[in-house]
Amino acid sequence: MRRALAPLVLLLAIAFAVSPAVTGGFPGLSPTQFPVVQSRWPVQPVGWAFSIWGAIFLLLIGGAAYGLWRRRLDPAWQAMRGPLAVSLGLGMFWVAASNWQPVLATVLIIFMAAAATEALLRAPRAWAARLPVGLYAGWLTAAAGVAIGASLSGYGVLSAQAAALVLLSLLLVIAGFVLWLRPSALAYAFGVGWAYMGVIVANREISNTPVIALAAAGIALVVAVPLLRRAGPA
Repeated sequence: MRRALAPLVLLLAIAFAVSPAVTGGFPGLSPTQFPVVQSRWPVQPVGWAFSIWGAIFLLLIGGAAYGLWRRRLDPAWQAMRGPLAVSLGLGMFWVAASNWQPVLATVLIIFMAAAATEALLRAPRAWAARLPVGLYAGWLTAAAGVAIGASLSGYGVLSAQAAALVLLSLLLVIAGFVLWLRPSALAYAFGVGWAYMGVIVANREISNTPVIALAAAGIALVVAVPLLRRAGPA
């Protein structure tokens, strides 16, 4: 089993990357999939921000290939492979679920983000491990927030604006905690910051000041926490 982990992660990373093509692509969650139709979701980043998935897929495959080639049985690498395999395995079915049942997709992406974050916390300091896993975990955590916000407003639990403020605040707490534990996980900080920037751009046209201010605070946080943590006592 130990020898199978490295090739398994590589195979799952490839399968995850090709899953959108196999399932007909991922147009994103649509307001018409929910009982309460929203004109827009303030928690959702601008469309082009989702292009980061291309970089994530390539980095995950590259990092897994390097790990198989040079670090197949390295204990430091093995520690992160279990939760990473769980996240990637769920990811294979995530696009299909999002096109079929958004609530199921929301549940899946929560577990994907949790497993990816656990993999990051276990990852070695080597850039080939921490860069792809960190970027993946950071963006995935933000994407889980988008899915939860869409579901809460889509089922009338909260208004779209309230859901955005709640989920962006929750993301701020989670990101701050993860970066406090791993201040060197700059790829994670970038993934979260990229999502916050996409939210700012998406809400700028309608001058949604509360959401923009909260997203700006999120960017400041993911920059400040690693700096403060690394500047403090060991």
